[in-house]
Amino acid sequence: MSASRRRSVTSRVLSVLDAFSSNRIQLSLSEISRRTGMPMATAHRLIGELVAWGALERDPSGRYQIGLRLWEVAVLAPRGLGLRGAAMPFMTDLYEATHQNVQLAVLDGSDVVYLERISGRHAVAVLSRVGGRWPAHATGVGLVLLAHAPAAVQERYVARPLVSFTDRTIVDPARLRGKLAEVRRTGIAISERQITEDATSVAAPIRDAGGEVVAALSVVVRAADPQLDVVIPAVAMAARGITRDLARQPLNRKQRA
Repeated sequence: MSASRRRSVTSRVLSVLDAFSSNRIQLSLSEISRRTGMPMATAHRLIGELVAWGALERDPSGRYQIGLRLWEVAVLAPRGLGLRGAAMPFMTDLYEATHQNVQLAVLDGSDVVYLERISGRHAVAVLSRVGGRWPAHATGVGLVLLAHAPAAVQERYVARPLVSFTDRTIVDPARLRGKLAEVRRTGIAISERQITEDATSVAAPIRDAGGEVVAALSVVVRAADPQLDVVIPAVAMAARGITRDLARQPLNRKQRA
């Protein structure tokens, strides 16, 4: 089999997995065929191989969903593995202190990807989920990660069209540059009602053993009563604690290289 043929098969397999999303977690064979643009016979063959390996599962109704085997592989990603282990004790403490949504995220391209989240029954509703993506400019964790990204990364991001979710979402390039400078100066990002009108996010950077910002920690509270004088120091202290633990894991930096 030629190299081009192998790439073509790989591309098709990935397109099957990419057909699933947070609002389409179960799909029929015909839906997968339609969303991937593949003939039914081809989709059926590839789906069968993915089911046999465990990347997909078939429910009693005959629809397909992402399988646990794929999750087992995903959690081995070095950027998530060490971070989650170091962060969870501090995230738990932060939740107990605030009883609000606590989130851990990293930057992947132009999006933030959420690695972990703890949420309470009475906390404000959030749209983020573990494994979910959001544009960086509209989230507290994203503002932290963008603010500490290389200048070229920031400029590429600012030059692109910025999606608006509410009237408060920062979509003006000059305002975003100013916000990122403020985050670098204060060490804290406050994202007020940028995703939903009822939530404010407070985020702080997490650094690795070399001092590089590799993740961000946030607490999302009700915008009507944010209690920032309590939340800001709590988030900052927890982020520093995670940073100290990561400093004891010098192999993490090599794993990301």
